[in-house]
Amino acid sequence: MSSDNASNTTSSDQYEQQREQLRQFYCDTWDKHLKQKQTLTDLEQQVTAVIKEHPEYHGLLENKEASVNAEYLPEMGENNPFLHMGMHLGIREQVTTNRPVGIAELYQRLVALKGVHDTEHEMMECLSEAMWQAQQNNIAPDENSYLDCLGKMEEKFRTNKG
Repeated sequence: MSSDNASNTTSSDQYEQQREQLRQFYCDTWDKHLKQKQTLTDLEQQVTAVIKEHPEYHGLLENKEASVNAEYLPEMGENNPFLHMGMHLGIREQVTTNRPVGIAELYQRLVALKGVHDTEHEMMECLSEAMWQAQQNNIAPDENSYLDCLGKMEEKFRTNKG
C-alpha cells in the first residue's frame, strides 16, 4: 500500500468515526431528553429543540444502531436527517453570532414573513449553495454571495406575500 493510499484510508476512517460520533450524539441527546432524568447541556438543549421540530426523525433517533450506520443517497431522493438538523443548528449559530455580519437582522425580517422553521428551511438552500460552491472551488464560503442569496429570498417573500 502506498503512503497516499494509507493516508486516504486514514482520512476516510476518521470521517466515518466522526460521522458516527456526531450521529450518536444526536441519538443520545434525544434519549436523554426522553428519559428526563439528566440535565441537558446548552448544546444538547439546542439539538433537542431542533429534533422536537422534526417529529419525522423521532423514530430514527430512537433506533440508534440503524441511524448511526445509515447511508443517505441524494441521488435516490433521500435526505440526510443529520445534515438537515445540523444546518438548522448552523443557521441558528450564524444568527446568534451575526456572522456573516448582517445575517441576524436579515433573519429577523425573514422570520417576520415566514416564521422560524420555514425561514430556516428556505435559508438552507442558500447555505447549501454557498457550501457547495466553496467545496467545488476549494475556498472559504463566499459570505457576500450567501447574503445576496438571502436578500433575493427576502424580495421573493415580500413579492409573494402581497
